[in-house]
Amino acid sequence: MAYAFTNSKGVTYYLHTRKQPAASGKERVLYFFSKEVKDGAMDQVPQGYQVVEMKTGLPVLKKV
Repeated sequence: MAYAFTNSKGVTYYLHTRKQPAASGKERVLYFFSKEVKDGAMDQVPQGYQVVEMKTGLPVLKKV
């Protein structure tokens, strides 16, 4: 089951992750929220992060 966050406006977002190659050759891990469950959906928030809602209602991950 994907991690779901419902914002103050009542819209539900699901947490996802994706690995993307960086210019240096290393892989960068990207975390993002989507209104639909897609490939890469995560079951929980990564260790050391918390979910914060922006003024616009969009959820973002913030380091603790």
